Amino acid sequence: MKPKLFVLVAFTLFLSTYTFAQESDTTLVRIETVDGNEYLGHVVEEDVLQIRLKTKNLGEITIQKIDIKTRILVEQNQIKEGQVWFANPQSTRYFWAPNAYGLKEGEGYYQNIYVLWNQFTYGISDYFSAGAGIIPTFLFAGAPTPVFATLKISIPLEKDKFNIAAGAIAGTVLGEETGGFGIVYGTTTFGSPDNNVSLGLGYGFADGEWANSPLINISGLFRASSRWYILTENYYLNIDGDGGVFLSLGGRWIIKKAALDFALGIPVAPDMDTFIAIPLLGFTIPFGNSKK
Repeated sequence: MKPKLFVLVAFTLFLSTYTFAQESDTTLVRIETVDGNEYLGHVVEEDVLQIRLKTKNLGEITIQKIDIKTRILVEQNQIKEGQVWFANPQSTRYFWAPNAYGLKEGEGYYQNIYVLWNQFTYGISDYFSAGAGIIPTFLFAGAPTPVFATLKISIPLEKDKFNIAAGAIAGTVLGEETGGFGIVYGTTTFGSPDNNVSLGLGYGFADGEWANSPLINISGLFRASSRWYILTENYYLNIDGDGGVFLSLGGRWIIKKAALDFALGIPVAPDMDTFIAIPLLGFTIPFGNSKK
């Protein structure tokens, strides 16, 4: 057999074998094409140039791989009532308070609250994450600028049911001759990443002095639909015998991979005679990929 003919036959056999191997594949994927369309279906056949999906509404369709923008594997437990329930892009925190779930190795997120709070966090391992942040008040006539770092250790005691975690936030104010500030905390989370309740306890410090009493946090997150969560984050703090609470209730809206959080916060103290409701707004953008 001539060399050119041999190469052609070998390449043809390779494509045929590759295609045949994919014909029995029942992988469920969500594909977004460059023109903005999205398709959910099982892989029927695939080769180096195209992929054929079996969809619920359109039957079998063929998509050229050059037209694919993103391709995401969908787990069966993400399908409910024929819809994809997107993964929670911020499953390790509520509005601001952390829960006991941790990032996977190689995962990270950027969180912004009220434009000024900017924080990056990265999963160094499945149990340990670290981050840093800044409140860029230097943009306002060179005002002193708070910067901070975060650490968190997460330990799953029972997968998707019971987690514990401990961590710290420590920072300083650039441009001022003051000591550091921060908080060390521990938290316990009951439930899955989609539906859970957490109880946390933290001690704050500033200028070398520790708080006399702990900050108590009770928060919850409950999935309402494929893109919506109900969110609550609540605190109790006693300062020199005067106790007060801060209550909040709101939601999380998943916009593809990002999350938009919004809520109303209500401070309550014994000497308050006026009702106050504070709007809260933030968003989270995940980045990186788990190596698992």
